Amino acid sequence: MNEATIFHALADPNRRALLDRLRLAELNATELRQGLGISQPAVSQHVAVLRQAGLIMSSRQGRQVRYRIDPDGLRPLLDWLQRYQSFWPQRLDNLQTLLEEMKHE
Repeated sequence: MNEATIFHALADPNRRALLDRLRLAELNATELRQGLGISQPAVSQHVAVLRQAGLIMSSRQGRQVRYRIDPDGLRPLLDWLQRYQSFWPQRLDNLQTLLEEMKHE
């Protein structure tokens, strides 16, 4: 997957909530829905987006489908963010210098 697909999947707060729940345990759709206040069809749609983005995986256990986080799902996003990693220390140093100058004025 590319980072745009992952950003799109993570843009929705319900999908982020589903990922947070899956971070703790492998769950089925009913378990995922509990406490979120969204319908079963909405959970299914969100799960489909997360699967398409490569963020979660599923496995069938009897009649149930269980979902879990794909450990490699965020790799494209992390690779994309790494390109900008060197940008931040310099910006933070500049901010610290500016704040120190403002303090002395």
